[in-house]
Order: sequence, then structure tokens, then C-alpha cells
Amino acid sequence: MIIGIGSDLCNIDRIQNSLDRFGERFIQRVFTDIERAKSERRTLTRAATYAKRFAAKEAFSKAVGTGFKRGVFMKDIGVVNLPSGAPTLALTGGAKARLDALIPAGHAPIVHLTMTDDLPWAQAFVIIEALPIPAGAD
Repeated sequence: MIIGIGSDLCNIDRIQNSLDRFGERFIQRVFTDIERAKSERRTLTRAATYAKRFAAKEAFSKAVGTGFKRGVFMKDIGVVNLPSGAPTLALTGGAKARLDALIPAGHAPIVHLTMTDDLPWAQAFVIIEALPIPAGAD
């Protein structure tokens, strides 16, 4: 069953302006180490890579219905890649607690994420799904 859907459209130039103005302070406050490493490797599309991840955080906060309130912080939401290469979210702190509170007993959360960019825009969609845990599974 679908638990939540969220989307966000982010202006890449706005992220570039934040990178220029606040630099390391902005990066440390918003992005995880994994996100930072990936973004910094992409020198030609650095701002767009950060912008897609920023949009993913916003989309998740909408999908769980809180925005960045009730203990849900940007740095608790991190874009990671599955072994297949598909993006998803790794959650910690208040973001994980909020997701866990939404999932019915006997179900496991699956977070679907897609991101794209086309200068000057970056976009992300998040769908949160709860799948039944098969009987006897740990």
C-alpha cells in the first residue's frame, strides 16, 4: 500500500548561490557524507547533483507529511544507491522515526526515489510503500 507521495522542484542556481555564499557551512548542515562525496566528484555538475539531493529531501518531508518539523531534519535524509544503481533514501534520527510511525504493524517500508535535472531545474519524486512482511520472516 502507498503511505505517502512527495515531489519537489529545486532551482539549481539557488543551490549554487547557497554553495557560493555559505560554502562548507551549507554543505555540512544539509548533506550527508555520502551525498557530499558524490557531489564533489562531479565537478561539472556539482550544483545540480546537490540540487537533486536537496529536492529529494524536500520530497521525502512532504511524503511523510511533516515538512521539516517534528524532528525531521535535512541531514537525517540521505540519498544512497542500491546495488542496482537505483537511488533510494537512507534515513536516520527523526526522519526514520517519522517513517517508522507511519508504517502499519506487520509491514516493511520501501522508499522509491527518482531524481532528474535539466538546468536550471532539479526535480525529485518520492513514493513510500508499505509491504506486508511474509509470515515467518524476521
